[in-house]
Amino acid sequence: MNEATPTPEPHGHPAAPPTRETVALLSRRKFLGRMSIALGVACAGMLGVPVVGFVVAPVFRKIAGGWRSVGGINDFTVGETVSVVFEDPSPLPWAGVTARAAAWLRRDADEAFTAFSAHCTHLGCPVRWMPGAKLFLCPCHGGVYYADGSVAAGPPPLPLFRYDVRVHEGEVQIKATAIPITTTL
Repeated sequence: MNEATPTPEPHGHPAAPPTRETVALLSRRKFLGRMSIALGVACAGMLGVPVVGFVVAPVFRKIAGGWRSVGGINDFTVGETVSVVFEDPSPLPWAGVTARAAAWLRRDADEAFTAFSAHCTHLGCPVRWMPGAKLFLCPCHGGVYYADGSVAAGPPPLPLFRYDVRVHEGEVQIKATAIPITTTL
């Protein structure tokens, strides 16, 4: 070959000076690679933030509750079990009528009351008090509870949930708390 014309080095060889084509190609690759990473991070953030919020939110949520009046002490007869309704401590402002909770309230003595959740611990169906049999019955799946709320028969895994009850200034009050989920699903 002629010494005046040097032989070109093949593209990609470390000794070859970058040409306009290789610089543009590398730049485009880096750009697309970085854009792919940025889009991946953005998608992960859009999906990850709600998940993290869902997991962490209960730590910061104020647990609603408090005492709810269900009537005067003289409204209830000793030895009788009656249904009462009170405002559920649901933190959801759109709960509306569903924010009302029912309970079975029994007056055991002058100022002694017992309150049970009106929902079966099997699947949450409403239970009914049968005064003749002195039993709580769940019509959905045949759950039966004794007068003290303990399981008598059927599929319920736990006794009826008990609310705290107090008499304050002549009013019977139930401590409204979130009922634990006990379904067997």
